[in-house]
Amino acid sequence: MREAFVTLNDLVMARLAERGHTAVRSAHSAVFQYLDDTGTTVTALAERAQVTKQAMAELVQHLEAHGYVTRTPDPTDRRAKLVRPTDRGRELLAIARELVPALDERVSRIIGAERGARAQGRPGGDPPRHRRDRRRPGRGSGFPRSLTTVPARNRAFSTRGCANSTIVGKHR
Repeated sequence: MREAFVTLNDLVMARLAERGHTAVRSAHSAVFQYLDDTGTTVTALAERAQVTKQAMAELVQHLEAHGYVTRTPDPTDRRAKLVRPTDRGRELLAIARELVPALDERVSRIIGAERGARAQGRPGGDPPRHRRDRRRPGRGSGFPRSLTTVPARNRAFSTRGCANSTIVGKHR
């Protein structure tokens, strides 16, 4: 599975670089994956990505320095700042979304259409199951709900879940 992840991750990073986004690394997906359209605080991003505030602040700072996000005062809390994507950040998200169908197709070709559909939680097979659940049918999938609820608009930047949705997002 690691090899498949690395292959897909490299493909996405190469496509982004081809389109002029060389400053973005796979770790930055933790920012884009959890950004709300109206803006999100660094604290909320860190909680959602399950990283420290310091680590998230560093990622945001890098993206801000390269023009992908901006920090603006939160109108509801003068102490906080909201992280929002810039036009360049929205362009990056659009490119990533364009890649999803091709990557889904590639994964299905590699692991088979039925298994690919199951991995995505689509009709065509049972939901993914953990190895321990195979011994005890009827006990639920054992697949944590949080791993299957990545918003479709950010799926190309998912850091958790199945191989075909885990395209970008881990340090190498």
